[in-house]
Amino acid sequence: MEEGKHEVKEEVDKAKKLSGFEFWRRTLNSAKYVVAPMVDASELAWRMLSRKYGAQLCYTPMFHSSVFVRDPNYRKEAMQTCPDDRPLIVQFCANDPDTFLKAAQYVENICDAVDLNLGCPQTIAKRGHYGAFLEDEWDLLKKMVALCHQKLKVPITCKIRVFESKEKTVMYAQMLEQAGCQLLTVHGRTKEQKGRFTGLADWDIIKLVRESVSIPVFANGNIQYLPDVERCIGQTGVQGVMSAEGNLHNPALFNGESPPIWKMAEDYLELAEKYPCPLSYARGHMFKMLHHSLNVHPDVRDIIAVGKTLECFRLATLKLKERCLADAEKYKENPDLFPSELPFPYWICQPYVRPNPYIEDKEKKTVKRPLEEKLQSPEFAGLSKNKVKKLLRNPMKKLGRNSEENYEKCVNCPNIRGRKCSYMMCKNCCKEKTFRETLDCKGHRIVLHTKNSSKAAFDQKKREMEEKKAENGPNKMTT
Repeated sequence: MEEGKHEVKEEVDKAKKLSGFEFWRRTLNSAKYVVAPMVDASELAWRMLSRKYGAQLCYTPMFHSSVFVRDPNYRKEAMQTCPDDRPLIVQFCANDPDTFLKAAQYVENICDAVDLNLGCPQTIAKRGHYGAFLEDEWDLLKKMVALCHQKLKVPITCKIRVFESKEKTVMYAQMLEQAGCQLLTVHGRTKEQKGRFTGLADWDIIKLVRESVSIPVFANGNIQYLPDVERCIGQTGVQGVMSAEGNLHNPALFNGESPPIWKMAEDYLELAEKYPCPLSYARGHMFKMLHHSLNVHPDVRDIIAVGKTLECFRLATLKLKERCLADAEKYKENPDLFPSELPFPYWICQPYVRPNPYIEDKEKKTVKRPLEEKLQSPEFAGLSKNKVKKLLRNPMKKLGRNSEENYEKCVNCPNIRGRKCSYMMCKNCCKEKTFRETLDCKGHRIVLHTKNSSKAAFDQKKREMEEKKAENGPNKMTT
């Protein structure tokens, strides 16, 4: 009887699940201003800030499905939301259908859809076999999307990158739609377009995808200001536009505003206090929002870099605000005092444009950052970049030996030997020797000889007792 009720409930839930354009209109409220899924960046505090300034739909950061399934602490720390954080789509990377489904089932009651990341082009995605590096494994993708489409209470969506071939990109999108994808986000760059070689996104391919599928499509790429959003929708016909870097540099992008940088920093820190997140996330946001101003005031950059609390970031923001207000007054009197290639003065939120890697400006001098100058200082000679960072944060920190050359080598191989090893060997060589010759090594805590000796002594004593018992047995019977 209970099983029958459970089956009926599942059927009711499936009947309620919306799809395609109905899902976009009714569940997502026809959202067209979308905050992208960003690792270590689209956490709850940032989503709430973006919503405050015009975002209509937000994605969580990408979560690793296998870790999400096996680690309850990861789930608790990563998946944070609140009643006002809707509509919300949770994104996972995955390469196994069952694992992806289990991860998605943990969140299906607290979100509006689950997204499969097929767009991450980073090296870690290549090593982990997920993201854009699954784009040629169509059979696997069909299984993952179809399984979640059949089993989840909420729709399954996908975020992809394009291929060099327009025809293959269209076939790719149609395959995902047929498997059960209810909304498709298309990043108009290939997986090779990243870092210095990011380049421009191809809106023509996005338009072609939009015309070739019957589900809503979001466009991603080339969005720096609100007019770019309207231009993209007009040129491609998509239902919505997703922003990542543009949103990070100006969270008020979707409102069409370019506010002062300190205003955005103050608002974010207030929300980060209300919705706590790892300090590294907050530091990353500060660097993005204040990017142009930190080039002008590098000492404030150092305060943020070594800050260990949100209060440190507030003090840095206050210091920067005072300087920017002073410069703004000077700018009113004489704008020529602040020559710049930026469209707005440096104290206004605005996008960062990567320099063209193919154009070499010989007249432009490379400005060394404080850390790069420290690395060349005799005081830090021979230390790695990470060790210099540690010393700058804590000058009293003892880093120990500076290089492997100070360590003695194993007598058998080039590896460093254990300092307390009885045979002056590394752990692997010591293991091999002790196991072969049944020896002990106090330094590596190997006690094979002792164990064998103890076992031999025990066996000897046991044999003696058995022999004595055998000798005494007949005597007792005779008596």
